[in-house]
Order: sequence, then structure tokens, then C-alpha cells
Amino acid sequence: MLIFPAIDLYEGKAVRLYQGDYAQMTVYSDRPWELVEDFMQQGATHMHIVDLEGAKSGEPANLETIRAIRAAGPLFISVGGGIRSMASIEKYMEVGVNRVVLGTAAVTNPEFLRAAVDEYGDKIAVGADMKDGYIAISGWTVTSGIDAFSFCKRMQDFGIRTLICTDISKDGAMQGTNRTLYRRLSRSLNLDIVASGGVSTIEDVKALRKMDLYGAVIGKAYYTGAINLKEAIEVAR
Repeated sequence: MLIFPAIDLYEGKAVRLYQGDYAQMTVYSDRPWELVEDFMQQGATHMHIVDLEGAKSGEPANLETIRAIRAAGPLFISVGGGIRSMASIEKYMEVGVNRVVLGTAAVTNPEFLRAAVDEYGDKIAVGADMKDGYIAISGWTVTSGIDAFSFCKRMQDFGIRTLICTDISKDGAMQGTNRTLYRRLSRSLNLDIVASGGVSTIEDVKALRKMDLYGAVIGKAYYTGAINLKEAIEVAR
């Protein structure tokens, strides 16, 4: 299992939200590209970035910061947040991002999703952001009414290979991840599933590893020191 240390960007800074609430934001770094060196020193090979402003506006808002992060090291970078056009995908590919994650657009615009997959193949992943059993969109501010598991199955049928699944109720809460959810997803889908939201202890990492997931995103637990990133990476292997 891969560990993806996460950088959530807002106004060029590395921040964390509590359960997707933009009013409950903590800034952890004014120079997020400097975090890459520590990620690599701890043994990370992959990382995940979320453009929080882009998630709400539908347009990339932190492209230059992501360019600086890309220049800071050779990690595999996935980026999500407000990617709703081929032009946005192209901008990220030009910067050197390895994979883009479509969220709202995967829900509201299947024609665009199809075009993106046709053009970029497995460089396209889908983010399934779940709230009370339904898919949330527009930076987690709107619940779509679409059943989360039906959506995930549809993405598998669509030919998507990688699915980043976030339980919003767990995100940033430091109360553990939703193991029941990821166990069910792992058993019912033939996808590379990345667990996101609430991975806050080494025990969480061990439990997810036993489910044979593709990866896990570690955010707030890294910044607060609740999880030692090097240990998490070793356990995940």
C-alpha cells in the first residue's frame, strides 16, 4: 500500500480543514514546497495535493505553487480540486503532475470524464467524496443525492482505474478512519482504492494495509505529529 502525504492548498499555503469546513482552517506552512524534502526524507514516493480554492470555483487557483512543489522533488504527484475542463487538465500536465483527480466533473459531466479518460488513460482518477452515504460535490459544499456505492460501481464500469474515497465526516477530525467503508469498497470493487479522511494512527494504516488497498492519504496526522510518516510508510509496505 502506498502512503500519500497530503498538501491542501489555499492562497498558496498548506492548510487543513475540519470536515471540509472552510471556516475551520488551520495554516501549517506558508512555503508548502519545502514540505517535499521532508516527505522524501521520510521515504515517501507519492504525494497528493488538493486545490481547495479550485474545488469551490472550478478553476485551478494554485498552479504556480504546484509548479514550485513539482520542482522541489521527483515524487509522484496527484492533484484534485476544481478540475472541470480539458484545459485545466492540460495545465497540470504541463506543470508535470502525474495524475489528476476529477471530483465534481465526474458526477455532473460524464461526457467530459469520458473525453479525459480517452485522452489521458490512467492519468485520470476520480475522487468519491462521501457524506452520509451520498456523493458530495463543489468542494464538499453540496450533497448530490447520488448513492456513494452506486457511483463507485459506475466509475469501475466506466473504466476508471484509481478511486480516491473520502469520508468527509472523518476528514481532519483525528478520530480514526472509516474502516467499515473501506473494507466494503475493497471487497465489492476491482479498483485501486485510495483511502482518504481520518487516517490518524498507525493502527489505521495497519488496518487499511490488511484490506489490500492501493493507498492511503495522510493529512492532518502528519502535520500534528500524530503519525510518524516514515513509520507509516514502512508499515504500509
